[in-house]
Amino acid sequence: MPELVFFSGTMDCGKSTLALQIEHNRSARGLVGMIFTRDDRAGEGKLSSRLGLVTDAVEVEDGQDLYAYLVDHLSQGRRADYVIADEAQFLAPEQIDQLARVVDDLGLDVFAFGITTDFRSKLFPGSQRLVELADRIEVLQVEALCWCGARATHNARTIGGEMVVEGAQVVVGDVNQSADEVGYEVLCRRHHRRRMTAAAARAAALSPDVLPVPSS
Repeated sequence: MPELVFFSGTMDCGKSTLALQIEHNRSARGLVGMIFTRDDRAGEGKLSSRLGLVTDAVEVEDGQDLYAYLVDHLSQGRRADYVIADEAQFLAPEQIDQLARVVDDLGLDVFAFGITTDFRSKLFPGSQRLVELADRIEVLQVEALCWCGARATHNARTIGGEMVVEGAQVVVGDVNQSADEVGYEVLCRRHHRRRMTAAAARAAALSPDVLPVPSS
């Protein structure tokens, strides 16, 4: 039976790499996929991983009907044996409903990849709808690590190495941005709660000892 599968995880845990692997494995068997993406780090109409792999994709626009797009594609005699949707957290809830309809009405597997929560630990609307509708939810086992070495569970937005907790939900950036740009860092829950990024931890380690030292 066709399925809607949601592969979730933090940034830097290999979601896009897995999406590209699924595309490679299926295309090697003669299957043809339809790849959707939104706001990929490599630019418009691209699905890329941090390992340097990249392929072309359909850039999803605001208000676009993904089910109608697939129906039109198929009605023109072109193939689509499965669907991959990367950066699915950026899709609107109604677009997730459309992907579910692709599974139910067109009989195609849909593999959606995305992070679940934003930099404030709030659910992205697209991810929330995927949690509600998906036949299966797979948490990726390639664990991203916090700077302290613990398993990273939260995505932090940074400016100048400092964590910020206000601003628009969607601001495109990456974990490898320069310090003066908007970037992202994966943290464990404890350090996300304390707003302790790697840069803040280094600064704290270099600061003078402020505890009173008893005289001999």
